[in-house]
Amino acid sequence: MTTKTLSFVTATLLLTTNTFADETLQDIHITSASKSLQNIQDVTANVSVITAKEIEERGYTTVAQALHAIAGISITQNGGLGQTTSVTLRGMESKRTLVLIDGIQYNDVTGLNGAPFQHIMVDNIAQIEIIKGAQSGVWGADASAGVINIITKKASLGTHGSFHIEGGSFNTKKYGVSLSKKTNTLSIKLTQNIVKSDGYSAQQPQDKDLDSLEDDDYKNTTTSFDLGYQINGSNKIDMSHTIIDASGAYDTFANPNGIATHNTYDTFSTINFNHIDSFNEVNFYVKRSKFDRSFTAPNFSNVLKTTPYRGEVKEYGMTSNIPYAKKDFLLLGAAYKSLKQGDLIQKSFTNKAYFFTNSNHFTGLLGGDSTITESLRQDNYSAFDNKTTGKIGLKQSYKDIYLSINYGTAYNTPTLYQLYSPYGLKTLSPESTTSVDTSIAYKDLSLSYFHTNIKDMIDFDTKSFKYANTIGTSKISGIELSYETDIFSDFLFSLHYTHILKAQDQKKNDLIRRAKDDVKMALDYYGIRDLHLGIDATYIGSRTDIKFNPDFSKTELETGKYTVVNMTANYAINKEVALYGKIENLSDTKYQTVYGYATSPRAFYAGLRAHF
Repeated sequence: MTTKTLSFVTATLLLTTNTFADETLQDIHITSASKSLQNIQDVTANVSVITAKEIEERGYTTVAQALHAIAGISITQNGGLGQTTSVTLRGMESKRTLVLIDGIQYNDVTGLNGAPFQHIMVDNIAQIEIIKGAQSGVWGADASAGVINIITKKASLGTHGSFHIEGGSFNTKKYGVSLSKKTNTLSIKLTQNIVKSDGYSAQQPQDKDLDSLEDDDYKNTTTSFDLGYQINGSNKIDMSHTIIDASGAYDTFANPNGIATHNTYDTFSTINFNHIDSFNEVNFYVKRSKFDRSFTAPNFSNVLKTTPYRGEVKEYGMTSNIPYAKKDFLLLGAAYKSLKQGDLIQKSFTNKAYFFTNSNHFTGLLGGDSTITESLRQDNYSAFDNKTTGKIGLKQSYKDIYLSINYGTAYNTPTLYQLYSPYGLKTLSPESTTSVDTSIAYKDLSLSYFHTNIKDMIDFDTKSFKYANTIGTSKISGIELSYETDIFSDFLFSLHYTHILKAQDQKKNDLIRRAKDDVKMALDYYGIRDLHLGIDATYIGSRTDIKFNPDFSKTELETGKYTVVNMTANYAINKEVALYGKIENLSDTKYQTVYGYATSPRAFYAGLRAHF
């Protein structure tokens, strides 16, 4: 297997397995599973990793596009670039997945849908970690479906720079630059990436041609600054600050030519002090997520009105990682978090948390290698009852075979809007979730089964016209199959299949926008020196959505049963400069992930990347 094919294999790992050669997995380390840096082989949780190499080879623009390649993840989008984007993880909505940027909360405290995936671009990303299953025992609230941690690129020793430029369909332009310098004591890095596009109409009625509708444009400027100082051999301090400045147009309800705009100015900051001695590694940190977005659209009197949403999350905490054997460790931690919405709601609540994780590795037990990990967390809230959550995982490896099982509990807190808006209910309780998954893998083939129960689900009650906890339990279960292998020496083939066995609410009604079958295939060719060619296809099986009628009744519609094919090419002119191109929706398939909202027709893009 060539070096290039290894990069794709490691990027599309379905599970924490020893499926591939040891040298493939040795270099992959993650932090999301336990808040401690671990080799992916030593993690019991169900983990996928997307690397910077795969992001480049696939020509992704947004994080959502990259996540779409992972088994168990599906994407729905209300139009093109910049339009509302949801990431469903194992049948669970976006709001039940905790999203982090370098460990900083990205879930919008003022919103209802969790993280605004539509504004996360990929150009400064080193790695994306996806931890599947209930993770509140490690991370607290809103990690019911799992955790997605986006790790940005850091400065490497010496002076370095890079830039890229891309153009394509819908008058789309991408360009960016990165400069960094690192010595033995000081590191500094500055990055800015810009995406502009005239776009296409967000809404598209079934009887309308996309070219007959107005365009909804989008612009995103993402700026990141990182600074690190090595005080001495045992102590260092790191700081980072990221700004996402985005704006664009969107369509108002049932009006594909509606005049409406959105603006976002979000910032994410952290300061971390790290101390290492012979006993433990300690981190003291401060994190802040600040959300500032607004929508300008006509009101019922057809007068333009601007609606602001402003929120802030502040977190102060510490962790102590105590190793007590070669791969065994105990992690202890405490954190204080405040969540505030500062627009018309003007409300807040706080949380105090205490947590630990213990991990043990045994060699020769039961004839193979064994890993067991336990986590427990206590969260004390000012606005509702306290929560105690945990998880436990066990993995057993025998040469080319491994088995694992994970069980966890989790919860989602009501948002400040759900609690205190005119449609809110102050007595709302957090949702409660339990999940279990079990996996088996042999060489290049792996199979997982997952099952999730959600109690006290928060939903909008049309009778009271307020948010409420529903009575009963929603259930979601399914299987994931992954197969990745070399075909001869120059081709790499991968297949990911997800089948939803059950996705029902407390009344046993099927949940909408969950495809029964999701098949993802990719074939990569590396047989020509310095050239990579790739083609990938996604098949979405039966999937239902709803249409709202003028009398407020609902009609159920089929939005699945289609295939989308993409193609990419990368050519390395030399070690520093590369050309690339991609064709999205090669077959020009007409489909909608959300009923009434457009998706991209066939589109072409080309660009250049350079490093120095």
